[in-house]
Amino acid sequence: MLRPAPARARATHVIALIAACVMVAVAFAPVEASAKTDPRLTRAFFTDPKSTAAVAARADGRFTSLARTPQAFWATDHLSPSRVKKVVRAYAKRAAAKKRTPVVSVYAIPARDCGNHSAGSFDATTYKRWVAQLAAGLKGTKAIAVLEPDALAMLGECPAQGDRTGLLRYATAKLKRAGVWVYVDAGHSAWTAPDVMAARLKAAGISSARGFSTNVANFRPTADEIAYGDQVVAALAALGIRGKKFVVETARNGAVTAAGDFCNPVSARVGARPRMVRRGNLDAFMWVKHPGESDGPCNGGPAAGSWWPGGALTLLGR
Repeated sequence: MLRPAPARARATHVIALIAACVMVAVAFAPVEASAKTDPRLTRAFFTDPKSTAAVAARADGRFTSLARTPQAFWATDHLSPSRVKKVVRAYAKRAAAKKRTPVVSVYAIPARDCGNHSAGSFDATTYKRWVAQLAAGLKGTKAIAVLEPDALAMLGECPAQGDRTGLLRYATAKLKRAGVWVYVDAGHSAWTAPDVMAARLKAAGISSARGFSTNVANFRPTADEIAYGDQVVAALAALGIRGKKFVVETARNGAVTAAGDFCNPVSARVGARPRMVRRGNLDAFMWVKHPGESDGPCNGGPAAGSWWPGGALTLLGR
């Protein structure tokens, strides 16, 4: 017959059992539990010395303020699947050396921009292969990705899009597994109704993303975009998707522009400096589109993406 253990021994056993349970709980806690220590919450975004503004500023000091402002690196179809991993890894390493957060705009989905000024992209099979290499290049770098500007806002507006939401789900999942914070683009406040956009974001796999982006390459007022972002967050919650954040593009929304003029509007000015905000549902202000790079051959601008000194000076109010 076994005798009961002494009281002290029983107490020691209970304490040890509790400690073991705590260790197991910590080990299997959700990833979100460690989010408070993620450097992306507090670090500044990376200012790349290889940006077009930085190159221009070396020859003309009037562009120095743009050169010193963090802006996204654009990963597009100009980087082949065989090159994209190496190039984005090098960019992320430059950011790590400065203890800054790398921000990448992913822009190569089939039927991009529906054949307009920013047309281009890969076919679906190549896109998946490209995204896999992009994710491999960003793995472990604590990067942020703005995923496919305008892709959901333009959903169904032109042929050859294929399974667009399926491709976005694939990209979101791949990037998340690489440790990237993904913001799936949601157009802007004057484009798609919040409930419609929420349904599209759900179909595009926002459950795997940190949230969504608004106003990329556009000129809507920040207040309008924050209100829109909050409405989309509420609409997502109604669909059972909670806790999502959003970022607002502020690169060129510092002044009111003519209604409907979204291609190099002459009254546009640079907006709020990019930074983490973390207020309510709003995560950050970002400069995704590079001020000084043309929207296309309109209002005196050159081809889309080309550096345009006159346009840069206009945005600076000079």
